[in-house]
Amino acid sequence: MPPPIRIIPLLPVSVELISSIIHPLHSVFQTEIILEEPLPGLVEKVYDDSRAQYNSTDIIRKLLDREELLIRKSFSNTFAPDPKSKIVGITSVDLFVPILTYVFGEAQLDGQASVVSTFRLDNSIYGLEPDPVLLFERTLKETVHELGHTFGLYHCQNLECAMHASTAVEDIDIKGGMLCNECRKKAGVDR
Repeated sequence: MPPPIRIIPLLPVSVELISSIIHPLHSVFQTEIILEEPLPGLVEKVYDDSRAQYNSTDIIRKLLDREELLIRKSFSNTFAPDPKSKIVGITSVDLFVPILTYVFGEAQLDGQASVVSTFRLDNSIYGLEPDPVLLFERTLKETVHELGHTFGLYHCQNLECAMHASTAVEDIDIKGGMLCNECRKKAGVDR
């Protein structure tokens, strides 16, 4: 069985939206999906005044630091996170990496941590009417995509695979929310 996936809501974010992707994520990765308590204050620490955005690489570092702290504390506590688990922080702030204008998310390739932002997945930032169904679909696709990287997956040429690269929101709308057969095999989540 693949390692468990832990979702960490990084406030500000809609916990209701995050809750709605739990079952579909289980269908994709065939593993336990754990929704943790919302975590306030983390994203504020990575705000870049010059860009008015939040550094996604720094969020991943902070998630990994938190993970290390939880593991150390577990020796004197009953809760111990599975060190093999995959973690994804989901937030609604605008993310960037220094070489790009923005990112929908970022992940450690074949690592433990990833982050996804719903900010640019929301129609309202483009001056359109909010569309909760489309926001759900985009959030699911991007979460599958970033978690896929933590399972060692690269970008896929299959337009229907969630691992297909997305540089614009329209690219997300074209691809599917599942992994193609090849990516499922590579990730070890083949049914």
